[in-house]
Amino acid sequence: MTTIAVVGEVVADAVLPVDGIRDGAAHLTVHPGGGPANFAVALSRLGTDARFAGRLSTGALGQLCRSHLEASGVDLSASVAADEPATLAIARLNAGGAAAYEFYVNGTADWLWTPEELAPLVADGTPVAIHTGTLALALQPSGQVIEDLLRSVRGRITTSIDPNLRTLLIPVELYREKIADWAAVADIVRLSEDDLTDLWPGATCEAAAEILHGHGVELVVISLGGDGAFASLRGETVRVPIAGTSVVDTVGAGDSFHGGLLHHLGSNGLLGGGFGSLTLASLTEALTFASQVAAITVSRAGANPPWAHELG
Repeated sequence: MTTIAVVGEVVADAVLPVDGIRDGAAHLTVHPGGGPANFAVALSRLGTDARFAGRLSTGALGQLCRSHLEASGVDLSASVAADEPATLAIARLNAGGAAAYEFYVNGTADWLWTPEELAPLVADGTPVAIHTGTLALALQPSGQVIEDLLRSVRGRITTSIDPNLRTLLIPVELYREKIADWAAVADIVRLSEDDLTDLWPGATCEAAAEILHGHGVELVVISLGGDGAFASLRGETVRVPIAGTSVVDTVGAGDSFHGGLLHHLGSNGLLGGGFGSLTLASLTEALTFASQVAAITVSRAGANPPWAHELG
């Protein structure tokens, strides 16, 4: 079984529907979430060995998230138990199921990584890839520790980043300053359509890919919601359509897509260092598979990626 390492936050997603504020109260449903944790769950359910490094709170919300990861078969041997509380996100849905987030992160467990805590994630040389992103890469001190780890392993294993901009919490100027540093340690960068707009307003997918390629990224993927996905492999581009149209909410959709993509690439022996052996045809197959994974995720509530048997 292919092993992919994942490092980042575990977040309790409190989902608020369109009619969720009524009778003087907010009617929330709490789901385990967090971009990197969702990614690990997607990998594991599809059949990849997902070795997740998270700082898992010992409090009630942390236990909820731990139970979810364990039930999905995620390997938590590189995770640590943390006394700090779990991070909380409120995901407010609009009429179309799209989520807008607000975060409660002060003093929470996810951002306090030390190099010594994180070293076991890749120490045995087993993983063929390492993935990170979202808040863990942008907040300190965790961000620099994770960035240093990616720099130390690049060339030996495939490095993957999903910046997943959270501009209500972190100024967009910081992301614009850091994107070149992150691209310099990444073999693959995936952006959402909103990320593209925030980073380079008015830029096309092709223009964004050219910028990231210039910093050393071999594979750029941009998720375009209802318009499918765009990818550029060293300047060769492809687009794939969305698979399915039934949307309950979009929570975890990008994480599921990215997880499906790396699962497919890993299952076909295309991870482990750069993408020198990846062809446009193989990439198109992987993107199509990833779109199918994301389509199932958005068809149900919360970040709930499919299991392998659900894909036929």
